[in-house]
Amino acid sequence: MTAGHSAGAESRRQLALADAHHRAAAEARAAAKRFGIAEETERRTAAVLAPLSGVGYHLLADRRWPGSQRAQVDLVVVGPGGVFIVDTKAWADVAITGDRIFRGQEDATDSLAALEGLGALTEEELVEVGLAPGEVRPVVVLAGRQGIDERVGRVRVVGEKDVLRHIAAHGNRLTPAQVDVVLGRALTFFPQLNAPAPVTAVVEEPILSPPAPPTVATLTTPQATQDALLSDDEVQSALLEGILASPIEDWMSFLHPNQAKLVRRSFNGPCRVRGAAGTGKTVVGLHRAAYLARSRPGKVLVTTFVKTLPAVMQQLLLRLAPDVADRVEFCGVHGFAKNLLVSRGVHHRINPKQADEAFDEVWTRVPDASPLKTSTAEAAYWREEIDYVLKGRGISRWETYAELDRTGRRRRMSVDQRRAVWELYSAYNAELRRRRIHDFADVILLAEAELQRQPLEQPYSAVIVDEAQDLSCAMIRMLHALVGDAPDGLTLIGDGQQSIYPGGYTLGEAGISLAGRGVVMDVNYRNTAQILDFASRMVAGDEFADIEGAVARGDAPHVIAREGPEPVVETFRSREDRDQRMVERARAVLREVGTKQGDLGVLCVTRRGAFRAAKELRRAGATVVMLEEYTGAPVDAIKVGTIKRAKGLEFKQVLLPDVQAHQLGEAQPPADGAERERWERLRRELYVAMTRARDGLWVGVI
Repeated sequence: MTAGHSAGAESRRQLALADAHHRAAAEARAAAKRFGIAEETERRTAAVLAPLSGVGYHLLADRRWPGSQRAQVDLVVVGPGGVFIVDTKAWADVAITGDRIFRGQEDATDSLAALEGLGALTEEELVEVGLAPGEVRPVVVLAGRQGIDERVGRVRVVGEKDVLRHIAAHGNRLTPAQVDVVLGRALTFFPQLNAPAPVTAVVEEPILSPPAPPTVATLTTPQATQDALLSDDEVQSALLEGILASPIEDWMSFLHPNQAKLVRRSFNGPCRVRGAAGTGKTVVGLHRAAYLARSRPGKVLVTTFVKTLPAVMQQLLLRLAPDVADRVEFCGVHGFAKNLLVSRGVHHRINPKQADEAFDEVWTRVPDASPLKTSTAEAAYWREEIDYVLKGRGISRWETYAELDRTGRRRRMSVDQRRAVWELYSAYNAELRRRRIHDFADVILLAEAELQRQPLEQPYSAVIVDEAQDLSCAMIRMLHALVGDAPDGLTLIGDGQQSIYPGGYTLGEAGISLAGRGVVMDVNYRNTAQILDFASRMVAGDEFADIEGAVARGDAPHVIAREGPEPVVETFRSREDRDQRMVERARAVLREVGTKQGDLGVLCVTRRGAFRAAKELRRAGATVVMLEEYTGAPVDAIKVGTIKRAKGLEFKQVLLPDVQAHQLGEAQPPADGAERERWERLRRELYVAMTRARDGLWVGVI
């Protein structure tokens, strides 16, 4: 060892140590600067949002990130508009293009992934108390920025001066009681942050002077100016917009926890959600459509038999989940089939009037000695047999029909009658071809064949079918072909008890296996116990063929959540007396606090009855909208239409003005199979109408 070697080594060690301390100090200063900026920008965001506390919101600042010891969440906002997880970014040169966010030339999208993941985790946690999926919204606030409102994945990116308006604009989606429930869970899920950030450099603690008051001039945030915070006028304007925002019905955003869990539940193939009237099946279907649209690429199709219901559901989704409204397609099943044929250039010409004339023409050719004309069933029954049993299944071989179980039809048929029906069916089809027209069942069969020939180039990610029991077997096969047996691909929602169309089908006939992927909803959230008890008399003991193949009965028990007044039944000798009392009833319920014209539904068995009721209400000065024209947009008008048009809807008050005495109470069913089938369908239809009522029911008997 040469002289001075140890001293030189120590000198170099000390220099290296000095350099390490220097670097550590520089890193600490940089970190301090970042934390200082973050402290100030987060404080500014909290100051901007502070006025929300005056309209029912709770601001939880500096909460611990769930599952972490030290990571923090800047701000969790809980209030009438839902839950917002707010993270403030002091980023310069921000650009958002094609669902990605850039800082200068750097793609910073991945830095938002953790916040998006936290949103999903929070959603899963709050589902346990009934908060609907989609009501948790991650938000990034760009400090010092204004006029920004973009989306990156599920994260909303807004400017500092835009965040108050953004949150307030969600209106009143939760009641104060529901806010308290969600807040209690959020306080537990996001605990207070007590642990300080760790010191990473082993150095002697400095003696710190008291911090100087923060000033905007010390910040390096982009466009941070003295006027960045909102003026009093801007605050009042933002809050007023939120207060005036159309409130969404409570059940739309806050569900029973079992419903909320069902929305998010995953199945490894087609699934079915069933339950009696009032259990919230349609609402669950809407939330499930939004959830699937958020969680997978591609579009979600929501369809049903009643052609006006999809437009109503679309309006509800626009209010419920505007962020994914463009990724959920609503279309009636016939409309979907027709659109497919048009897009493929497949010739079709629907003419219902000529189709009726075609059937009448071939019916006149049936010999009087035919087993069809000598039976007690009328021509309409045999037309239903063709439309719903034969064409509804797409049967093209006599042998198939000869052995068919005819699910949903009570009348027994001999082989001779079946052969006569087959001859009538063949003649009817030939007459349609001669006239170069199609009926509605043809359109479904043409679309199904077209999908078999060439599947969609851009298939749907999921298909949700509401009121599935009303569709034909061919319709279900066509919709199943869009997604196959993919996980969560096909969701069938419905209740065999509410089937009001002839015929029926089983999922086995359609080639669909649920394999235990069925869920039963058994709590009635809509009706009062009195309304449900009255309506259930229409179907007590009624046997019906369920689409899963089992014979079910209409006297299954429910859990009922609400009480109310008894339904009112009044009998009249003339239509004029009935019409006058219907108007008086409408006026009486409109005098009740909180009831508007738009809360009333006047439902009739026939279109003629609906138009008569609308005429009388208009004559009395009421504003009326026909259900045929109702789009689901809020309207201050009494809704009038047939019971079929009311499927999937609900009203505070329902008036049924055209019920006949033999249709109510303990009336005995006809002995004839065809007549009994029609009678049972009508009773189920009245059950559907009565269970549309939330608070009150009036029945006019004539």
